[in-house]
Amino acid sequence: MRLPHSPRPQLSLPVPGDDALAASQALQKLIGTDIAAQAGWISFARYMELALYAPDLGYYSGGAAKLGKDGDFTTAPEMSPLFGATLAQLAGALFVQTSANVMEFGAGTGRLAFDFLSECQVSGIAVERYFIVELSGELRARQEVLLKDFPQVQWLQQMPAAFSGVVLGNEVLDAMPVQLVRKTEQGWREVGVGLEAAHFVWSERACDAALSAQLQAQIPEADELPVGYLTELHAVSCGFMRSLASMLKAGSAQPGRAAVAILLDYGFPGREYYLEQRAQGSLMCHYRHHAHPDPFYLPGLQDITAHVDFTTMARVAQDGGLDVLAYLSQAGFLLEAGIATILMRTPADDPMRYLPQANALQKLISPAEMGELFKVLIVGSGVELDRRLLRHDRSHRL
Repeated sequence: MRLPHSPRPQLSLPVPGDDALAASQALQKLIGTDIAAQAGWISFARYMELALYAPDLGYYSGGAAKLGKDGDFTTAPEMSPLFGATLAQLAGALFVQTSANVMEFGAGTGRLAFDFLSECQVSGIAVERYFIVELSGELRARQEVLLKDFPQVQWLQQMPAAFSGVVLGNEVLDAMPVQLVRKTEQGWREVGVGLEAAHFVWSERACDAALSAQLQAQIPEADELPVGYLTELHAVSCGFMRSLASMLKAGSAQPGRAAVAILLDYGFPGREYYLEQRAQGSLMCHYRHHAHPDPFYLPGLQDITAHVDFTTMARVAQDGGLDVLAYLSQAGFLLEAGIATILMRTPADDPMRYLPQANALQKLISPAEMGELFKVLIVGSGVELDRRLLRHDRSHRL
């Protein structure tokens, strides 16, 4: 990401259609009005919230296709049904300790739910309810079409007070708005967004008490970082983890009603997140399979993400009464959860069917692809994990 007040990078990206450009311009006007109403300054978290979730115009609430080969990026469920099938097998084993309910956050097109429930049908795994917490009407409409043959699916607009079962979150935390802070000679300052000559610009102000407390909790060694260091603070995702912990603790209050959450995302433990060489943070944008660092480029038409600080997420879950059950690479998680066994159902001597799945598996587990960059944090209440998963546990690194 660029430092505040540095020149805008010259991007060579695909040109959007007229309708898409008009939608982005409408969102820019909306954000500009919000900036004006807030005395000329909003936090970057507020900018990111509007860019991603403004009704009808934000990236996730607008009508454009976002995922898959024709979208801006491809998620693990879009790559292969093996991913969802593996999670179904793991959930089926956990149902012995929990209720047979599933709750998914960030369901996207619904592909993970489809593959998960399809595997349950094939394997005889009984699922009482598959809840999808979805705020986007456009995404819910796509999910309803894909999942029309699964009566277990039920949509929710908010997290319930209590839940016993298995919670799934694939690439959920990285899409939650973040605040930006930069260390100056005078101390840490918040980097927000202003407006100059109808263009969004970076603008700094002093950190308020709440942000200073978030900074201290998230980066205990913040004073040791060099002047000019820019990074993200994850207050929104911390709030999500607190709510998740409260829901799972309440749901597991009765005997035999344990609860567990499996969160898959890209990120680092805190000691790796705030290295001196990561002086420009981890904020990244995705537009038609191009990655670039400018969040002001065509808001509403591109994804904006930040890596997950898994140490902070684990700490908040633990403070909320949950057990940190495991933290491991996606490769270790999928292999021990049985993804290779599921692949072997497809005969290797049938290359037309086998090779695409084998290639997809390679992308999911290869250290050079998603296998090492993506991590899995498993938290819960009253749950004991299979020892196979614990062979790859890296909780000591958090």
